[in-house]
Amino acid sequence: MTCFSFLFRKRESSSARQPSEIDQVLSGVQNFRVYTYRELFTATQGFSVVNKLGQGGFGSVYKGVFKDGSVAAIKVLSADSRQGIDEFLTEINVIANIEHDNLVKLHGCCVEGSHRILVYGYLENNSLAQTLLGGGHSSIQFSWNARSKICIGVAQGLAFLHEDVQPHIIHRDIKASNILLDKELLPKISDFGLAKLIPPNQTHISTRVAGTAGYLAPEYAIRGQVTRKSDIYSFGVLLLEIVSGRSNTNRRLPAKEQYLLERAWNKHERGELEELVDASLDGDVNMEEACRFLKIGLLCTQDMPKLRPTMSTVVKMLTGEIDISDMVIAKPGLFSEFMDMKDSRSGKEKVNTIDTFETLSGGSGKLANSSSSSGNITTSFATMTFNSIYERSN
Repeated sequence: MTCFSFLFRKRESSSARQPSEIDQVLSGVQNFRVYTYRELFTATQGFSVVNKLGQGGFGSVYKGVFKDGSVAAIKVLSADSRQGIDEFLTEINVIANIEHDNLVKLHGCCVEGSHRILVYGYLENNSLAQTLLGGGHSSIQFSWNARSKICIGVAQGLAFLHEDVQPHIIHRDIKASNILLDKELLPKISDFGLAKLIPPNQTHISTRVAGTAGYLAPEYAIRGQVTRKSDIYSFGVLLLEIVSGRSNTNRRLPAKEQYLLERAWNKHERGELEELVDASLDGDVNMEEACRFLKIGLLCTQDMPKLRPTMSTVVKMLTGEIDISDMVIAKPGLFSEFMDMKDSRSGKEKVNTIDTFETLSGGSGKLANSSSSSGNITTSFATMTFNSIYERSN
């Protein structure tokens, strides 16, 4: 068992991007509007704090109301943002030309002067991180039926990115804070700033490690080789969170219960998965289906990437089209995050993680990212523990 410590490290700014490069990207985007700064300034009442939905390392997000009455989430990239111009352009490139019920809709942007602003459809019910996993600060009641639909919806959105879009897309940052909910609790995958396109003749992409501790697939964190199976691992962690109603890490719990994936595996081995289902459901749950979802989460987080199912297969597992009752589940790639630096051993490899985003209390909608879906964790590092790290294959 080997440990790796994760330290946040500010990326070099790429704000010196030439305007011609931005124009070139925008010229290839259809059904996309370029807003003036004045339009967005007016829609947000001068980017008033009253309309601010949240803020983070990349900048701020505001609720905007245009003259025609339409509402949008307006994401303003700050000049010294850790989410650089590369991510700004990636998000436009990846999401502007595709459409799916379970993906956020990017309506346009502003690149006037030094301003870098993205305009999205406004989603009324914030994110899973702030509602379901927000520690009781939301009035939304997540019934089992609502949770199962959210799980299936996110899976369908990912399957679309992985298998239907050409070239295929790896999101690289699937997590609770990037799953936004509309007024009907329909889930939509957001924040494509880290996404990668997979050329048809490639099985993986070698890249800098970026993402969120707790959701990172171990083979990606170690080798920097990202595949669609990396997203599937992250989805597996998310699935466990939705069914259990808790974030993947909670250091306020006893040591043996702090890390959700480890606890889920231990419960599975003892045949006690029912104990992991969110107690707040108060018996109003299809326990057989809930335990099946937990097993699917474990199938998605298996240590060997090749053992993890594809997202289209995951959809069929979730809907019951594929029976998983006789499937053997291998041990997951376990990790422990947010441990004290004093517990770290010397000489560990360091990799980057992305910005932390915290939604302001009282905000009703959200477009943002977060380094952890656990609201009580503010440490800026993490330690991850993986099994058999040198025995994996893609």
